[in-house]
Amino acid sequence: MKSWYERIPHPVVLLFCIMVFAMLLTWLLPAGEYQTELVEGRNRVIPGSYQKIESSPVGLLGLFKAFPMGFATAAPIIFVVLASGIMFGILEESRVIENSVGTLIKKLGLKRRYLIVVLTTFLFGMLGVAVGYENNIALIPIAAVVSLAIGGDLMLAAGISVGAITVGFGLSPINPYTVGTGHKIAQLPMFSGALLRSLLCFSALGIMAWYNLRYFKKILKDKSKSLAEGLNQEGLTLSQPLQDYRLSRNNLLVLFIFLFGLSAMIYGIFEKKWFFTEISAIFMMIAIAAGLAARMNGKRLSETALKAIAVVAPGAFMVGYATSIREIMEMGHISDTVTHELAAMLTHFPTYVSAFLMSVTQSITNMFIPSGSGQALATLPIMVPLGELLGLTRQTTILAFQIGDGVTNLFNPSLGGLIAMLAMCRVPFDRWLRFIFPLVGWVLLVSWAALLLSVAIGWG
Repeated sequence: MKSWYERIPHPVVLLFCIMVFAMLLTWLLPAGEYQTELVEGRNRVIPGSYQKIESSPVGLLGLFKAFPMGFATAAPIIFVVLASGIMFGILEESRVIENSVGTLIKKLGLKRRYLIVVLTTFLFGMLGVAVGYENNIALIPIAAVVSLAIGGDLMLAAGISVGAITVGFGLSPINPYTVGTGHKIAQLPMFSGALLRSLLCFSALGIMAWYNLRYFKKILKDKSKSLAEGLNQEGLTLSQPLQDYRLSRNNLLVLFIFLFGLSAMIYGIFEKKWFFTEISAIFMMIAIAAGLAARMNGKRLSETALKAIAVVAPGAFMVGYATSIREIMEMGHISDTVTHELAAMLTHFPTYVSAFLMSVTQSITNMFIPSGSGQALATLPIMVPLGELLGLTRQTTILAFQIGDGVTNLFNPSLGGLIAMLAMCRVPFDRWLRFIFPLVGWVLLVSWAALLLSVAIGWG
């Protein structure tokens, strides 16, 4: 008899089934929308303004129109994937990544590989906390090289990098997209209540590190337990014994270009409000500069770039494909209907149950509005006053929203950033689900415990 995870369809089939389900919902649910107001340059929902509008169910033609519309909407993320792939392909060709990882592990020693798993998990988690989500996409292949060098596999690499970044970003006490936007809407001091959020975030990262370590020990003991069997490892494995690795002057120059470019990108993100277009531009600049520093001629540079694009193209395709789900919801005008009905459901439950269900409803909403700030602007103007009517503090409502949005990002098929980062690790989405679902349960239990504690102490 097949296990549940063996019944998971191929990601292309899975996403198409979700698109068909969304199309059917446009026929079953009434169309509706909230009125919005412009606040600091962004549209925010006006509480109590929901009204039904003329139904606009999506037909067969609309279902397939959603494909090009989704790709058009996701174009900036798609190009980030391609640009990041080109940059890493050139860095890989210059051997700077392999030599850097080989030298580092030679100095640390394979005897400390368990420590390496824990430290790299927390390192990538802190990048999620402090830097952002898609902003870290260029660093994902480094985790793959590290994982394979210490005897792990590509799934462990995804756990170390994608899993840790997602947990760190989703539960970050200083997440500007969820906590920051939520505090603005709730009129709370920016990033207040940081102690409880920090305890939750680092507890969840601790669980992620333990989970990665447990998986690593399991595959070291029995290779047949690996969930990454048969995945393409070309260009990610060390090609010589550890004792032979060192960094040449040319490697150091290329490494400096890479780190300088990343520093410039982080500065631009925080100081100049750069986003996907500027990040892609930085990646391309790093790629060309690194290629020239590595003394590649035009032909070798071009062939390396095209080879790298071939590797990441399936992941780039999946980003646009996943975005098509949201296009169907918007064509049918049912996103606001889902939000309205979920909010109305909460009014009939006791305080503790309402807090728990508020996080669950945000989890459901996150499948249809995967943008953290977009979801905050769509739901929190409704949830904050509703929470107060139910006896919840504003901080608790924001925490319920953050948990619902952040934890479900670990398996949200409509989240372009998740699909893109898995592509950089060369891990298919269906295999990722097999790996990550047990971890999601542990993180949710800890998160809900923190949420119930916030209710008990009247947090905020």
